Amino acid sequence: MTAPSRPPFGVLLVNLGTPEAPTAKAVRNYLAEFLWDKRVVDVPRPLWWLILHGIILRFRPGRVAKGYASIWTDDGSPLMAISKKQQQALKQQLAAAYGQDIPVALAMTYGQPTMEQAGRELRQAGVENMLVLPLYPQFSSSTTAAVYDRLASGLKACPHLPQTRWVNEYHQHPGYIQALANSVKEYWAEHGQGDKLLMSFHGIPQRYEDRGDPYPSQCRATAKALAAALQLNDDQWYCAFQSRFGREEWVKPYTDFTLKEWGGAGVQRVDVISPAFSADCLETLEELEEENRENFIEAGGHQYHYIPCLNDRDDHIQMMVDLVKEHTKGWD
Repeated sequence: MTAPSRPPFGVLLVNLGTPEAPTAKAVRNYLAEFLWDKRVVDVPRPLWWLILHGIILRFRPGRVAKGYASIWTDDGSPLMAISKKQQQALKQQLAAAYGQDIPVALAMTYGQPTMEQAGRELRQAGVENMLVLPLYPQFSSSTTAAVYDRLASGLKACPHLPQTRWVNEYHQHPGYIQALANSVKEYWAEHGQGDKLLMSFHGIPQRYEDRGDPYPSQCRATAKALAAALQLNDDQWYCAFQSRFGREEWVKPYTDFTLKEWGGAGVQRVDVISPAFSADCLETLEELEEENRENFIEAGGHQYHYIPCLNDRDDHIQMMVDLVKEHTKGWD
């Protein structure tokens, strides 16, 4: 009997992670792992341990859990539910493109499923060549590089390492920009177009950019490319950064300050999109859609429209297929 053929390669999809439940305990466990990563917070460990365990993990989980509870669905965490849909859709599209099963595993940098679990899944499927696809369009040391660290740590106990390739970023990939543009055009066709389009990206501390992190410049390049695809004038769009944490200066301009300023300046309607996120999550569904809506309306604005992330849109999945094809040449 002929042994089943090995797949030419497998794909490891990676996103940030999410608590397992919208409870203070689950959020505390998640934040303890996430915020202890030096890629995320680079404060010296002894001092940071005291701050993290003495202050943050005592008071913050309860507040964050309320935010998660406000967006939790019957399928659980939106980020996890959407990531699983992306995994299955990509697997189906790759099977159609290659005429055979291409294993696609899902892992989170923090929480479940772990890198080790995903790695065992790919290994059991006979994968010898692995493409790692972090679902971060723009590279940052605090996200993409953290995936590299976590995967390397997980592979330490592996007696047989796969050939590995990486998708470091895709911030100006034509398929990515087109999918973003399509999502905005479709939203405008149904709901009309606002006075301004705010492209809000997750922020990082300013000192990260000062020491060479390319993330902010890649975000600005994405925003400019999207504006060009939508044929917007300079006064019709703006790039800003959200989700500050702590007291130090982060990359500017700030999303919340911008919306308050616009509301007070007489901007009637603003449309908001967050191109840095491949799946809707706490930072989009709670922070952008709820908190920043209040910032804009309370400052005097009238209409606030949030345009969802690309999630499992067909054109988003097709962009992933294109990335896989581009980065696995020679493996097929």
